[in-house]
Amino acid sequence: MQSSPESGPGASASRHTPIMLAEVLACLRPEAGDVAVDCTLGGGGHARAILERIRPGGRMVGLDVDPVELPRTVERVRAAGFGDDAFVARRCNFARLPEVLADEGIAGADVVVADLGVSSMQHDTPHRGFSYKQPGPLDMRMDPWAGESAAQLLARSDADALATMLDEHADEPHAHLIAEVLKRHPITTTHALERIVRTGLATAYPDMTKAEVKMSVRRTFQALRIAVNDEFGALDALLRALPACLAPGGRVAVLTFHSGEDRRVKKAFQAGRRSRVYGEVADKVVRSAKDETFSNRRAAAAKLRWAVRATSATLPAPGA
Repeated sequence: MQSSPESGPGASASRHTPIMLAEVLACLRPEAGDVAVDCTLGGGGHARAILERIRPGGRMVGLDVDPVELPRTVERVRAAGFGDDAFVARRCNFARLPEVLADEGIAGADVVVADLGVSSMQHDTPHRGFSYKQPGPLDMRMDPWAGESAAQLLARSDADALATMLDEHADEPHAHLIAEVLKRHPITTTHALERIVRTGLATAYPDMTKAEVKMSVRRTFQALRIAVNDEFGALDALLRALPACLAPGGRVAVLTFHSGEDRRVKKAFQAGRRSRVYGEVADKVVRSAKDETFSNRRAAAAKLRWAVRATSATLPAPGA
């Protein structure tokens, strides 16, 4: 997730500020000559900072599923002085990390970062349909050229399926009511979704505060986005593959932005520690510094966890 929006091919790179950059670098400790992977390239802020620290001799692979933003980010990385010998980008989901490493001839990465969630460039672009701040089509696809939109998912899903989605993807306490109101009318725009959820809750629960209603609206958008992009499925696949994608002693840092993501990362790292696949894992979550939290509301939700591949663990090669 990125903290500053950019739009258009000519957007200034200086406006892009990655979340918790200092903390990520402290966890990963990139050094000259390292092989690095950015699983969620986004605007390239984490990637550029890591690239600065792994030269000379270092190499990075950047992954991103978004065909709109990826070329813009690659252009910025190239403009920062990193050529094909230092940086290569692949348009794919990070669930395919083992396949990418095998294609690139990389036995294991020394540094891996994954910054989960939607980026500012996506969130703040109305026609992508991630936010109700401005009117737009109810889309929410990370790859707008593949799969079904959020509007299509709503249209084909019954109320029970929607309630389950809202509960499992967003811990929404009013999941059943919201699911029912979502099925009363066709919904094709972000503003329509926000209005229907807001008015449905206000009618059913007159004592609910505006802040509580707003949180349920946000959770509804979150749950739909996760479902549309199968974010939990992709994250589970990444977490299963990570140990075999890391070189012995390799480090991974994962930034999450809601409880469903954080639970998965925490449990996977703890299980890896018990099985001695990971030699070290974060004892507690790392949060953003106060100044960043106050200046950027998106950083307030960020949770950072890290793990280190055990030097003695023997695992199959990525893609095996």
